[in-house]
Amino acid sequence: MELTPIQKEILIAVINLQRQKDGAVKGEEIAELIDRNPGTVRNQMQSLKMLGLVEGVPGPKGGYRATGDAYEALNMTAMDHEAVVPLYLNGEIVEGTTASEISFTTVRHPKMCSGKIRVIGNIRDFQTGDQIQVGPTPVNRLIVRGDIVGRDDSENALLFSITEMVSLPKKTVKQYITHKPITVNLNSSIQEAAKVLVHNNIHGATVEDGGKIVGIVTFTDIGEALANGKIDLKVKDIMSEDLITIDGEASLIDAVKMFNEHEIGRLVVTIDGVPKGILSRTDVLHELIVY
Repeated sequence: MELTPIQKEILIAVINLQRQKDGAVKGEEIAELIDRNPGTVRNQMQSLKMLGLVEGVPGPKGGYRATGDAYEALNMTAMDHEAVVPLYLNGEIVEGTTASEISFTTVRHPKMCSGKIRVIGNIRDFQTGDQIQVGPTPVNRLIVRGDIVGRDDSENALLFSITEMVSLPKKTVKQYITHKPITVNLNSSIQEAAKVLVHNNIHGATVEDGGKIVGIVTFTDIGEALANGKIDLKVKDIMSEDLITIDGEASLIDAVKMFNEHEIGRLVVTIDGVPKGILSRTDVLHELIVY
């Protein structure tokens, strides 16, 4: 079904307003949104009704409602339960909008990457030169940032030059843990613990007692003890017993949030409530490296 530009514009406006109001849309509201004469909108609505793309809703709160065929005509997917993919304009979230599609248009260009975002919601405040952020998306937590280079009102789409893309894998935390982490014994001296850290080129290690993880010791802990002249202390005297744990079924984004929230570099990963391994910031960074 080939729609005229004005039909597309009106249909997109109906969907946008219908989504915001969660109800029928009046012709005057459509005309105001797209800056058209109300009479023009009424005439076009008759043809859209004949095409089965909108239906009339009687009553004081009536108006027009887009049908499922309307989404298909605009190459949009209608969803009963949608996750909002937020849009930010110059650092501020734009309420009432969600990205419905992100496409990359110049992936083979050696020095430039451009994209196109189809939006459900009003895009008339977006102007060339503005900074935009899309996401995070619900599954892979994709965030795309860039500068707007154009706007296609007939497709309710934004064209932008991409400056940054960040995404985290979908897998759960338990798929990234070190199952045999570097450990030091509860009764080791701080000198022995330091040797373990240096030998393995790590900042911290789990402390074990009888095969169970009972704490974490780091170079910071060792450095503070030495700075205070306490060279004869044992690991058990300086370790942190307050283990920050994360369930193995949690996502990688949950782990990143916990790293930032607690200002730590390691999390103890539990499976069925039992500590099974360690996840570090370095483990997360390794997953983001492009080979």
